[in-house]
Amino acid sequence: MAKNPYTNAPPVPSSPNGSVKEPFFGFIPRKVAAKDARRVMGGDINPFTKQPFTPQYKKILEVRKKLPVYTQMDEFYRMFNEHQIIVMVGETGSGKTTQIPQFVCYSDLPHTRGKLVACTQPRRVAAMSAAKRVADEMDVPLGRQVGYSIRFEDMTETGTTFLKYMTDGMLLREAMNDPDLSRYSTIILDEVHERTLATDILMGLLKVLARRRPDLRIIITSATLDALKFQRYFGLKKDKPAPLFQVRDRAHPIEVFYTQEPEPDYVEAAIRTVLMIHRAEEPGDILLFLTGEEEIEDACRKIKLEANDLLNQDPDSVGPLVCIPLYSSLPPQQQQRIFDPAPAPRTPEGAPGRKVVVSTNIAETSLTIDGIVYVVDPGFSKQKVYNPRIRVESLLVSPISKASAQQRAGRAGRTRPGKCFRLYTEKDFMTELEEQTHPEILRSNLANTVLVLVKLGIKDLVRFGYVDTPAPETLMRALELLNYLAALDDDGNLTPLGAIMAEFPLDPQMAKMLIVSPEFKCSNEILTIVAMLSVPNVWLRPVNKRKEADAAKQMLTVSDGDHLTLLNVYNHYAQNMHDRNWAWNNFLSQRALAEAENVRSQLQRIMERFDIDLISTQDERTLYTYIRQALVCGYFMQVAHKEGEKNAYLTVKDNQVVALHPSCGLDSRPDWVIFKDFVLTTRPYIRTVTAVKAEWYVHFILSLLGSWIDSCGASHAGFSNTRRTTSTLVHSRMARRNAHCKRSPRNVLVAQGRSQMRSMRGSHCGTMRALQAQVRSRWAKEMLKILLSP
Repeated sequence: MAKNPYTNAPPVPSSPNGSVKEPFFGFIPRKVAAKDARRVMGGDINPFTKQPFTPQYKKILEVRKKLPVYTQMDEFYRMFNEHQIIVMVGETGSGKTTQIPQFVCYSDLPHTRGKLVACTQPRRVAAMSAAKRVADEMDVPLGRQVGYSIRFEDMTETGTTFLKYMTDGMLLREAMNDPDLSRYSTIILDEVHERTLATDILMGLLKVLARRRPDLRIIITSATLDALKFQRYFGLKKDKPAPLFQVRDRAHPIEVFYTQEPEPDYVEAAIRTVLMIHRAEEPGDILLFLTGEEEIEDACRKIKLEANDLLNQDPDSVGPLVCIPLYSSLPPQQQQRIFDPAPAPRTPEGAPGRKVVVSTNIAETSLTIDGIVYVVDPGFSKQKVYNPRIRVESLLVSPISKASAQQRAGRAGRTRPGKCFRLYTEKDFMTELEEQTHPEILRSNLANTVLVLVKLGIKDLVRFGYVDTPAPETLMRALELLNYLAALDDDGNLTPLGAIMAEFPLDPQMAKMLIVSPEFKCSNEILTIVAMLSVPNVWLRPVNKRKEADAAKQMLTVSDGDHLTLLNVYNHYAQNMHDRNWAWNNFLSQRALAEAENVRSQLQRIMERFDIDLISTQDERTLYTYIRQALVCGYFMQVAHKEGEKNAYLTVKDNQVVALHPSCGLDSRPDWVIFKDFVLTTRPYIRTVTAVKAEWYVHFILSLLGSWIDSCGASHAGFSNTRRTTSTLVHSRMARRNAHCKRSPRNVLVAQGRSQMRSMRGSHCGTMRALQAQVRSRWAKEMLKILLSP
């Protein structure tokens, strides 16, 4: 008998009378009843591996049977078999994320049809942990029948995996190359209440796709959702909303407490509350929500110190305490520490130990941390906010929504009755907090999203089926940037360059910079820089060793800019054979460097797929110049010019007064810089800064016209010399200008360029007028118009 073609398992043993013990015998896709699914789940043979179930599976199954959603299996199968789209609402702890995908696999039978079931998550750690949990529940190895796919990591096996957890962004990228998502039989959008940018776009795409693919099943799930709004949105027929599947109750009750008065310092109040729980409450682990990495690490340090003092003072009544941080930039191995058991008592008769997990809001969704009984909620999180007028995207500490507060409280009731301590008043909860989290699509830079939509063939961006339509100005800014980057032409059509840019899981500026880098003979180095910019901060700065960390950083700093410093760090890491001790001794994050190595190898494979050459130059000074010129091609809209006497800078595009961030490694204050990030903290800062030269901008403006110049041939060959002459003259003028000029940098550059252009009008006026008529880029038109004006 042949092996199973979908699992590569050995032949199923036959019974004495010759009949095959096939658990799914008689099952018809999407005609399965709940009683049949329960019979297979409770059987002795795993239907997906054809191996006997392990004792651990039987133990987990008994826990699953107590989940609210498990008790409603009959209702779910009736609805799933009859309807193409289902909107599902169930409180945190009901089992939606882990059980519904399994129910679908038992009804859809994707492994028998060469299909996949996708379950999207808003965060990487949620996709990874949910996949691991479900693999254990289905008694299969992670990465085979059940796997996950996140940015720069794919834990699946082609031909074997049929249940895939993935971030919403990964499914969106798949849709670019397969608009019908033909590999999937069912798509589950989980935690939709988070309203991430990718989830909102996916909802618009799936609504259209449902009409094109009637065989596709779609399930929209969330713990807190405006159900009627989404039922209407996903109704395939007018005035006929999508059906609602409501999970009726929570696994365990939760008691909620509020403060009597607002807390002036929520971090200190949170630490006090954790220690109070440790002293006075029954055994059980604690989950504390804070806003960011620095805040979390500081709180962990203080909690450990205070807990150790308590343990020394009263070892008989207070047990040991372990404090575990959780935030997105932690590597997967360290993130998994949150699932470790609490510490054991110090003595056999002593007080039990307790685990404290201090997390950002990534622990709000799809994470089951066994043993969590107490939740401490200060009521804040960091939210991305984008101002399209000045093109600034910032992470700001903001009050959470009622929906998020409900999610946080739900973490306490996953495995037993729990308590939630909210560090704000009940009045504030009722009157100050918004009902739902503000959708990310309304507060984000949409450049990458617009590029993806255009690649998907969406022509009318304004009338695309958004759940909540973004501001027109945000869309205009995105289109403007993509037009300047030559990803879109003036008619909004995708250019060949834009099609390649869309394939890179990067911001459009970095993708453009990477693609054009071979022209500057530095694509190897730009690849490294892009990889380093795509991972968390590589610098470590421990509180008790800040001077040593700063000295180590200075040893690796390149004076011309932070981008070059990142390149230098990676090169030294590679020369030291990726040695963990070298990284530790130089106060560098070895996990971030290892992640950068992984990202680099994946981006390199994409470059090879599009025949983008990997080139380097041996002379270091020339190489650094080429790298800085290549950086201009990506970040030409993120330029600042030194202004005034206090080392302030003014951004060229939007005239914003900024300062260099304290982490900047420049040893001087150059006249012109490019920057990666504009951040708002105590004041506006630009971060990740590199010095550049003014004439490179003139080169760049004129290079936008390169294709027309090339087509002119010998008749206009003089223009190339004109362009070089112009750059030289502008550079000369820049070197002589007053260092404290009060004019805006845009006016300075324009005035100098106009002066040089005017001097060349005699012999080249006709050429320049013809050139202006040929320009398609609006920005280049504007600049040339100014340069030619009297």
